[in-house]
Amino acid sequence: MSPLTTSPGDASRGRAIVVSRQTVLCLLCHNGPFPEERFQGNLAPELGVSVGRYSAAQLRARIVDSSRFNLGTIMPAYYRTEGLNRVAPKFVNQPILSAQEIEDVVAFLVGMNTKPSTQ
Repeated sequence: MSPLTTSPGDASRGRAIVVSRQTVLCLLCHNGPFPEERFQGNLAPELGVSVGRYSAAQLRARIVDSSRFNLGTIMPAYYRTEGLNRVAPKFVNQPILSAQEIEDVVAFLVGMNTKPSTQ
């Protein structure tokens, strides 16, 4: 999948998004090299493993709508706005992340050390 913006992603902003417990809750399911984050998930792959497996385009596509690759996924579609279930009225037709935020997260993930953490 091609970049969603003409502006490159900012890895530091992407990291802040990934570890945010208010925005996207990545660490509810994933874990990674975030020593300051005490509670990290184990329902989904360790982020360093995912990064090592996928290109930037593949990571972007999975963040945009992971159900395109796994119909049974519990990962939200962070940029899809149609065909969703149980969306609060104030969030209808609004993606969870903006195009720039998606690019920021991709920049962070691509820049991560691809070795699995030893937490």
